[in-house]
Amino acid sequence: MSDDAQGPDEQHQVPEGVSDATVEALGTLSAALEVLEHARGYLYGFHRLTGKADLGFGDAVEQLREAGHAELADRIETELIGRNVIAGRWTFQVVEDYDDGYYALAKDLERTARDELVGGRRHLLEASMKEDRRTDGRRHHEATPADLPD
Repeated sequence: MSDDAQGPDEQHQVPEGVSDATVEALGTLSAALEVLEHARGYLYGFHRLTGKADLGFGDAVEQLREAGHAELADRIETELIGRNVIAGRWTFQVVEDYDDGYYALAKDLERTARDELVGGRRHLLEASMKEDRRTDGRRHHEATPADLPD
């Protein structure tokens, strides 16, 4: 704990008997899950952008027809619009398979590791880093919101 008698709240303190190696391993596991969350965001972006592009292709088909290019418009409409992006799947199906499979398992295993090893506590490594890096007694370096001056 810091000289200013502040420190992390109970949920961010390492339980008795938990080794530094365990806290570090859980920190690495948590960081990997954060990367997975970032990747999931890109997947949802891919899903939304692909859908928006498909709607845009539909608009282009209408404009091509109006401009007298019916044959090209027909080809885009029948070959591209509504096409699966991956064999048998639209992007919503890719997202659902990802969410229900790999992503769900990763979230479950990370939570299981925290539950079994540190009573479900999160971000213990980061809380320790915060204690090492903050300046005792300095405004905006408080350990918790409860430590803010009145």
